[in-house]
Amino acid sequence: MDDNDGGSGASRADLLLARITVIPALLLASWLAVALPLLMAGIFRPWAAIPLYVPVAAVTLRFGLRAVRPTGLTMGRASWRPVAWLLVIAAAFGALQLVMCSQQIVVRRDPASYFNFATWLAGHGSLPIPQMRWAFGGGDGALTYGSPAFYQRGGVLVPQFMAGMPLTVTPGGWLGGPYATLAMMPLVGALALISFAGLAARLIGSRWAPVAALALGLTWPMMMISRSIYSETGALILMFGGVSLTLDAVRAGRRLPALLGGLSLGLTILVRIDGVRDVLPVVAFAGLLLALRRRVGLPLLAGLTAGVGAGLLEGFVMSRPYLHYLGASLYPLLLIAVAVVAASAVASLVIRRWGLPDLTRFRLPDLAVPATFAMLAFFAARPMLQTVRRVPNNPDDRVNASFIAALQRSQNLPLDPNRQYSELSLHWVAWYIGIPAVLLAAVGAAVVLRDLLRRRRTAWLLPYALIVWTTLATLWRPGITPDHPWASRRLIGMVIPGLLLLALWAVAWTARHARRFVPGRAATTGVAVVGALMILVPTAWASAPMAVTRTEEREVSQAQAMCRAIGPNASVLFIERVTGDRFAQLIRGMCGTPTARVRIAAGFKTAPENDVRRVIQKVVAAGRRPVLLGADSIDVEPYGRAERVFHVHTRRDASTLVSAPRGTWSLTINVWMTDPVYRG
Repeated sequence: MDDNDGGSGASRADLLLARITVIPALLLASWLAVALPLLMAGIFRPWAAIPLYVPVAAVTLRFGLRAVRPTGLTMGRASWRPVAWLLVIAAAFGALQLVMCSQQIVVRRDPASYFNFATWLAGHGSLPIPQMRWAFGGGDGALTYGSPAFYQRGGVLVPQFMAGMPLTVTPGGWLGGPYATLAMMPLVGALALISFAGLAARLIGSRWAPVAALALGLTWPMMMISRSIYSETGALILMFGGVSLTLDAVRAGRRLPALLGGLSLGLTILVRIDGVRDVLPVVAFAGLLLALRRRVGLPLLAGLTAGVGAGLLEGFVMSRPYLHYLGASLYPLLLIAVAVVAASAVASLVIRRWGLPDLTRFRLPDLAVPATFAMLAFFAARPMLQTVRRVPNNPDDRVNASFIAALQRSQNLPLDPNRQYSELSLHWVAWYIGIPAVLLAAVGAAVVLRDLLRRRRTAWLLPYALIVWTTLATLWRPGITPDHPWASRRLIGMVIPGLLLLALWAVAWTARHARRFVPGRAATTGVAVVGALMILVPTAWASAPMAVTRTEEREVSQAQAMCRAIGPNASVLFIERVTGDRFAQLIRGMCGTPTARVRIAAGFKTAPENDVRRVIQKVVAAGRRPVLLGADSIDVEPYGRAERVFHVHTRRDASTLVSAPRGTWSLTINVWMTDPVYRG
């Protein structure tokens, strides 16, 4: 089934497929390479970014695409249909996600934080965010300015998270405001499917490219991260596009795609800091290429270093509080990265001097299958062997523990706030892609590993290392609040796509070998179809309850109405905790209005009245209108006539702990306002 007929039709069809599947990574890497320096210079504005981006992208595409070669794997007779079907599937996926696009702009979880980060960049093009204390009479000891995901540091606010994803969606804000910012995600998700399909074409066969795109697109985690702003979506483009460019470079011996592949892989760190862990196998792979005196090793390493350096530079210069928060896991990871670099350098020198060891002498290939299934059995049985807990050691951990406890009560589970449920990680995967896909992936992983140890299927070496390394690390320690589907974002970064890739390869491998037992094309096709359905049907079934349900509706229109109600020359004071958490940066960014929070003592719902009235007087003395906001009318009524300025009754993603999510939950958000000077 992987025979290349060598005709010009095959060459042209494969070449087109190879090129269109790396275009997303080339475009995104070019954009980040332009946007990051402008942001650090404080001039990330359309008049600067677009004129620079157009020539950079044009040069990258011109030379990057010229260096790309056909995938080299054509199943049967050459056909243009894989290209057509891939584009149809990607377009349909993007259209569905656009129709179902979630308006998560009220800060409860990361998507809204990314949105507000991007909204600030769209309007100002620089960081950090000023606290604007002058709008409150020079500030007051009772006031704070930070909120979840926006750290207060000195006289400024520093957004949480890496800047890569906000930089990616900010052009939507330039073009069409908040709706266009949100609409960027379905586009990014569709491009991620194309990138994933390109890797499948290179490793399995061109006709498997649309099947791979469909399989990934049917998973609920992929839909979820394409309806709201999640960092994983952009990282998928860079990761799979970067691997495809690297494979092309190794096969053709071309330096340019190796450089661009390394850059794309390295820039995943600018999008999500977990990329530090994910790209470690690339370091070892580059060292192996250098040891074997392959001309692409040095450019791959140079591109990777540039991308990683850009991500770490942004992190330590512009997102340092976020990295400090992650310090307990990040700094050990950085030490591991240093150790991997050192070990790769030593191994490279050893291999260059004495050559690759002959692993078949120790019968290691024979151990590949039992070792793979032993690992699968361990993770499957892990809930019976271990209960993972974490003792809270900071305020955020304590908030998460309280949240887990509340979920446990609502779902009639034993009360154990410190439990992380990480031992269920393999079960999480099966929830979303089905047990057949997991088993097929294990078969694929075992056979590919056996062949790699025999120095066969060497094109799989880098993808296999990335998939296995990231999957094992993620399954062992997901490192995320364990409610679903929220926690599935940790799986979609590499675990689910990687296992789907291995499962599809196992189906294709089985279909090829079916010829030995049943001659003729019908048997091969039948096995391929049945195997593909074993993956697609359970995946679609798992996603069905949420796939056509809208969540987080009307938040943008209500926020715009709230901005109009607040009016000009206002200084917004939050006198209730939850409303301040959710709306402080939203109003500061969308409305262009200074905001501050009046401190609330532990155990109280609202701020002390004497503090509130003192700050009101200081705001008036500064020549501005004090506006008070709370979650209920009784929060603001002591200071004037209450008016509801934000009301949303919608659906949100569920939060389940020990079972797959099968629907959505109700969500109601209210904001009440009073203008104590003019409406008192």
